[in-house]
Amino acid sequence: MQLLQRAYERFAALIHELIKFGLVGAIAFVIDFGGTNVLRFGVGMGPLFSKVVATIVAATFAYLGNRFWTYRHREQSGLAREYVLFFVLNGFGLLPPLLLIGFVTYSLGLHDAVSYNIAQFAGVGLGTLFRLWSYKKWVFLAAPELAEDAVEGAGARPHPDVKAQADPLTTP
Repeated sequence: MQLLQRAYERFAALIHELIKFGLVGAIAFVIDFGGTNVLRFGVGMGPLFSKVVATIVAATFAYLGNRFWTYRHREQSGLAREYVLFFVLNGFGLLPPLLLIGFVTYSLGLHDAVSYNIAQFAGVGLGTLFRLWSYKKWVFLAAPELAEDAVEGAGARPHPDVKAQADPLTTP
């Protein structure tokens, strides 16, 4: 029975985290997609440069939203470290839309808004899958007590060289 309860709690926490990630991502998507279109077709910036600028603004929003809302319960390894790593990973996540936009614009010679936005949309989808996985893996790390619970819940004991960290809020 306890195994089912733990499985439910982990599943509920994952769903809750995914919903928050999705909301932050949806707002960042509007900033990115809308900003790219304003810069590209309103201001007249180049197709790739407009995407880069809008993505930087959207990524800044996404970092703040994910750090202080979606993953606030996870271990914090320092804002500077997280911020730099977050933007490096966003750089990799920016490659699919840039490649698709560049291909559509320069290889196929399509300069209309519809072609541009289809390429942008497909690229953002691919980049989002990479970012979801990479943020959890490298940026917003699991809280130590959750990791210990997972080890204990699996019936395994931690390695003898691994010492449990004291919780500063409950330890005198």
